[in-house]
This record gives sequence, C-alpha cells and structure tokens, in this order.
Amino acid sequence: MESKETSKRSRLLEAANKLVHRQGFNQTTLADIAQQAEVPLGNVYYYFKTKEEIGHALIEHRANFYGGLIAAWDKLPDPRKRIHALIEEVESQRQALAASGCPIGSLCQELHKDGGVLAEKAATLMAAILSWTERQFHLLGKGSESADLALHLVTVLQGVSLLTHTFGQPELILRETSRLKKWVDSL
Repeated sequence: MESKETSKRSRLLEAANKLVHRQGFNQTTLADIAQQAEVPLGNVYYYFKTKEEIGHALIEHRANFYGGLIAAWDKLPDPRKRIHALIEEVESQRQALAASGCPIGSLCQELHKDGGVLAEKAATLMAAILSWTERQFHLLGKGSESADLALHLVTVLQGVSLLTHTFGQPELILRETSRLKKWVDSL
C-alpha cells in the first residue's frame, strides 16, 4: 500500500505530467500543479523545492513510462514486430497527439529553447528512443544503415505528431503510420 506521502508526491507528479503535456512546462505553474493534484500549494515545496526539481522528476517519470513500453516490446520475438509496436504506440495515441502534441518531443523542444541541465536531461528521452530503434534495425541486419534508418523512423513519427497537433487531425497519424509499417516490412 502506498503511503500518504508517496501518494501526494505521485499525485503531484501525475498532475505535472498531464499539465505539462497539455500546456507546456513554462506555462505550468506550481499553483496549477497543486490545484490539479488537490494538494495545498505549500505542500508542493515539501516534495519539490523548485519547479526545476519537478522538471527532473517529470523527465524521470516519462523515462520510466517509455522504459516500460520498451521492455514490453523487447519481449516480442522479432525486431520488425518491435518496430511495429513503436509505430502502433504512436498510432494508439493519435487523439492525445492531436490535442497536445508528443509528450517527449514537445518537452524536449520547449526545454531546449532555455538550455541548461533540464534540457540536456530531456534530450536523453529522445536519445533512448533513437538508440533502441537503431538496435532493432541492427538486429534486422541493417548494419551501418541502422542509425540513419532509426533517425528516419523517429523523425517521421515526430513530424507527423507535430502536424497532427498543428492541424488537430488524428487521421494524419493513421496515414503516416500505415506508410511506415509498409516501409519497415520492405526492408
């Protein structure tokens, strides 16, 4: 059973995760997070001394979430099926992507504008996805092409996520993920 303290911290972190995805890191205040989590604002400082600490915890939270997805995908017997699982995850999130954009891509882009340690830590999220995808292409026997193939795949997924959000059209995800799956199958 989760302790009362862990529960409050978890609620604050989940509130930050939702708010930052919906409105951005810089637009999300500690007061917003406290209100969403139904925790008094003064209590926020017990768990997170600064907004930057929330940012670090949020990045770790997202890393754990995507790490769990990757661990599940790694159980699939074939690297091609693993790559399809990545593509299908984006496909399954098309409504959220249309509403708020990619939770990793948007965060990385926003934090990179400010630079600093938080931006560098956020970039590790995207680097982990690229690295995992490159490994899958290596396992498919693509050798020295693997890094470029991974970059292409992740770039297309990020690009279609941006356009889906920009135009509010989730069907764009379906069009592009269908093409990507055929492309992966042709390799």
